[in-house]
Amino acid sequence: MQNGENSFLRKGVCSGAHPRTRPSAVRQRLPSACVRINVFFDRKRTFLSDKNAAFAAEREEEMKDRQYPTKELFHRFAPYFKPYKKTLILDLICAGLTTLCELVLPIIMRYITNQGLYNLAAFSMKSILIVVSIYIALRVVDCIATYYMAGVGHIMGAKIETDMRRDAYRHLHQLSNTYYNNTKVGQIMGRITNDLFDVTEFAHHCPEEFFIAGVKLLISFIILARINVLLTLIMFVIIPIMIFVCMKLNFRMRSVFRSQRNQIGELNARIEDSLLGQKVVKAFTNEEMEGRKFDEDNGRFFDIKKASYHLMAQFNATTHAFDGIMYVAVLLFGSIFMLKGLVAPGDLVAFLMYVTTLITTIRRIIEFAEQFQRGMTGIERFLQIMDADIEIFDEPDAVEMGAPKGEISFKNVSFEYPDDHNQVFRNLNLTIRPGEKVAFVGPSGAGKTTLCNLIPRFYDVTGGEISIDGHNIKSFTLKSLRQNIGMVQQDVYLFSGTVYENIVYGRPGASREEVIEAAKRAGAHDFIMELKNGYDTYVGERGVKLSGGQKQRLSIARVFIKNPPILILDEATSALDNESEFAVAQSLNRLSEGRTTLTIAHRLSSIRNSDRILVLTQDGIAEEGTHEQLLEKHGIYYQFYHMADTLK
Repeated sequence: MQNGENSFLRKGVCSGAHPRTRPSAVRQRLPSACVRINVFFDRKRTFLSDKNAAFAAEREEEMKDRQYPTKELFHRFAPYFKPYKKTLILDLICAGLTTLCELVLPIIMRYITNQGLYNLAAFSMKSILIVVSIYIALRVVDCIATYYMAGVGHIMGAKIETDMRRDAYRHLHQLSNTYYNNTKVGQIMGRITNDLFDVTEFAHHCPEEFFIAGVKLLISFIILARINVLLTLIMFVIIPIMIFVCMKLNFRMRSVFRSQRNQIGELNARIEDSLLGQKVVKAFTNEEMEGRKFDEDNGRFFDIKKASYHLMAQFNATTHAFDGIMYVAVLLFGSIFMLKGLVAPGDLVAFLMYVTTLITTIRRIIEFAEQFQRGMTGIERFLQIMDADIEIFDEPDAVEMGAPKGEISFKNVSFEYPDDHNQVFRNLNLTIRPGEKVAFVGPSGAGKTTLCNLIPRFYDVTGGEISIDGHNIKSFTLKSLRQNIGMVQQDVYLFSGTVYENIVYGRPGASREEVIEAAKRAGAHDFIMELKNGYDTYVGERGVKLSGGQKQRLSIARVFIKNPPILILDEATSALDNESEFAVAQSLNRLSEGRTTLTIAHRLSSIRNSDRILVLTQDGIAEEGTHEQLLEKHGIYYQFYHMADTLK
């Protein structure tokens, strides 16, 4: 990266100034590591060196399993309540009303008991009806408030979960290939699905339960202190001890739930890997081996769940013990005080009812502790995604590309993969003229695919620059840059949908007539019409219902409808049989007409008509020229060509 980029990282990523570095809903919730990044860039404002790349890769690995303090989790999660502030306030008001209804009953019972014992003559039917009417009115209010809390409150939690999942999904699409090279898809799926399910309950119940508990403790203390201060203090001394012991167990539960979530991700990854490769599993008759691997992961998950249940059992047993201690304390000391005339019988009844209310409240908080820790774990794993650095981003002054002529220049380009520090290029220089058809050949690992992946900025160069029509590709927005580049790869990816949906993906909004025309130009129309439902035929997951040649022609049709001026063909025919290769080659020839075309090929017969062929080795460009010129040199290309003839 250059100095301007370093400045952007400091100002954009760490201060939230640039809108594309973070989704809008999380722009202010920045990783704590930003302080270290600021210091780093203040000390070193030059190009990123090899050590910088290593630092970025190590930091990315660190962020995936980072553990956050509870305070930071609350701080980063709180802004998600902002759009639903009114709903939250009403929810808390309703929670206060339900609490009020619950706290009034002991006062009513105290009044009735004392009146019955000491002033029965004055206790008339009118008094009874007034008291009952008040309680019925409070219960009506309680029912309405409970409905709001259970309905609208939960919907608020679901909306927050939806917002978080949206932010995570959008952020994932901004992460570089390096992140996906080092992260299992099963783990990612777990983080944006299962982990966020618990956030719905957490987002609704967390403020509500703590608010109710706080109100009940405060009002109960005030009411009971007015009845008998000493008995109140005896009862309330036990509560902090109970909370302290339960919190210790609570933190142990957080660790177990974190391990449980990680293991679910591993289990998902194992299942996905095995099912996607089920043909290979069957071909090598390794069903038993895959079963053993699954049993190991499944067994680890069971062991973690077993540990969590043991902790929950300790948790519940502890709370039951404290329940008993509180009841014993009130019964013992309350009875003694009543014998000495310090407490009236009605007061003791009120005390016992408030003890029941308080224990119920504390029990709800304690029962919520499991949900609380699951929610916090879900938020933590969500933040681990959100704090993954966006390595490929738009410059602050990036502009739309427009319609390029197609000249591509590599000037002293160096590149190494940040995760394994594998040096691929060093000071590579190359110019491709507009409309020129250039082919790349060479041994595996020479960097042919990597070179082409640098043009649409799937990776950023670590030195030098790549330009299109004389402008550094970093001066263009990523979207406009990639809109002007079409790619046809050996490993075709078709989405789970219809033929039509997969072709129109190249230019969403294209008409059906344009899709059909693109399919005809790609040589795909005839076989599509032979399918059961034509263009509306479901292709299956990854296009499993189609042959290799059919999938390749659909991918070519997708590029035809995109109509980019720059084309990259990455071994597009190497996995096809001769008949399919011939049909696809004809489609590719039509596709490359009038476009700057870069072709990577192992089958040298497919590149004979290229304007220029470059032989790429570990040392860079070893040879270049036309097919005939390279054969005359009797060099590396000559050896490749005759090796291919021998294999025939």
